[in-house]
Amino acid sequence: MANHNLKTLSQVLNILVKRGITKEICMNDQNQMVLDKDEKIYQPEDLCIVKSYRFEGDSNPDDNAVLYLLEDKDGELSTILDSYGAESNHSGEEFDNFLREIPVEDNPEYDFD
Repeated sequence: MANHNLKTLSQVLNILVKRGITKEICMNDQNQMVLDKDEKIYQPEDLCIVKSYRFEGDSNPDDNAVLYLLEDKDGELSTILDSYGAESNHSGEEFDNFLREIPVEDNPEYDFD
């Protein structure tokens, strides 16, 4: 399916914020995936990817990123940003392995094109 109206990362983040989705999951120094300020620590089975958005830099392939929209078992929505290329914000296999283990249930409610 061709997408002729691609949005930028900041546009998608702004749409999510307007919908009240403001929390981010990040990997901490102990290789744990945590919500915001250690509110919750997640295992892959605690989450479901409901949408992923791919962004590719027009001029630089190192500007590529994927934003994942996730829902946890309590119904709380949050995001994980995975930038890749030279500017990757995550190093190591732990992050990639964690993402691979999260179940995916694509939800068309979050299609923004």
